[in-house]
Amino acid sequence: MPKSIVLIIGGGIAAYKSLELIRRLKERGIGTRAVLTEAAAEFVTPLSVSALSGHKVYADMFSLTDESEMGHIQLSRSADLVVVAPATADLMARHAAGLANDLATTTLLATDKAVLMAPAMNVRMWRHPATQRSLKALKADGVSFVGPEDGEMACGEFGPGRMAEPETIADAIERLLSAKGSLAGFKALVTAGPTHEPLDPVRFLTNRSSGKQGYAIAAALALAGAETTLVSGPAEIAPPRVARLLRVETAREMLAACESVLPVDVAVFTAAVADWRPDIAANNKIKKAEGGPPTLKLVANPDVLSTLAHGTRRPGLVIGFAAETENVLAHAMEKRLKKGCDWIVANDVGAPGVMGGDRNTVHLITSEGTESWPEMDKADVATRLAARIAERLGKVA
Repeated sequence: MPKSIVLIIGGGIAAYKSLELIRRLKERGIGTRAVLTEAAAEFVTPLSVSALSGHKVYADMFSLTDESEMGHIQLSRSADLVVVAPATADLMARHAAGLANDLATTTLLATDKAVLMAPAMNVRMWRHPATQRSLKALKADGVSFVGPEDGEMACGEFGPGRMAEPETIADAIERLLSAKGSLAGFKALVTAGPTHEPLDPVRFLTNRSSGKQGYAIAAALALAGAETTLVSGPAEIAPPRVARLLRVETAREMLAACESVLPVDVAVFTAAVADWRPDIAANNKIKKAEGGPPTLKLVANPDVLSTLAHGTRRPGLVIGFAAETENVLAHAMEKRLKKGCDWIVANDVGAPGVMGGDRNTVHLITSEGTESWPEMDKADVATRLAARIAERLGKVA
């Protein structure tokens, strides 16, 4: 069945590249329905876009004719992928904030399909903290990006912000269209974040895990078509909209939530589960005493990964995470065997910016050997891992 996209054309000088993108996609057998923002119409005409795409161009959310032919909700779900090119700083900010004040942002908010953005803006705008906050929020929501590239701007400045070339964007679209559905029919479980083990009503034992890597993996698996459940400890980031979310606090709650989801085809355990908890959690706040700090008796928490890997309803593919600060590969290889995992993803959490940061350097350890991946954004780690999972499950299906 032929693939198609909804192309949202933002207002910027790079909008002219959208015409070439439509041509390139047509050559590859990919159809396009276009949404033109008010600002984009200052750079390209609806007539030129319509002539190239072979379809009516949509621009007005309140057009009675457009709504009778194809309502904006139907438009948002009429294709296999939604692409924003160029994605201006304004469009990125409005979508990150969840606004729906024109047809473009309403389409983005209403779609149940994957979204790919190709940013284009002045280098200072791209580097501005506000734009970087938008980028971070959108990636956390599962939005994919291609570019921007370094180059000379229309304004004469040089640096990152130039929209990727149409051929590059077309390649990214094809990759997403081919990946989408690669895990259709499979069920996935992902754990993420820390656990909180209460000492009393106001204090708890925990760790520095942000949950970012696990949330990104849940989003990537869901976008690839897997029916995905994310079991998350306390995390201060927005959950991926494409995955079912179960919130927990303690290790025991996490184990119970995971068991309630089984059976699944693949389980990815990224959560940093506390190894110990206080023997007794006080009902009232522990008060400071003259005799010094209280003595805490700790007891072992259930090992969520090992319990499920050795259980009678073991997931078909069990993937653990090893967060290490020394002898990363040696400790991870030992953990894979001890916990009963098929794969272990190891990383050095002692490296600056990994714990709580947006980038990661990981090693995928299997029975066949070790793959060391280059440093990349955590969203890119997730996408690459989802592709490897699809490859593995496809072989045993």
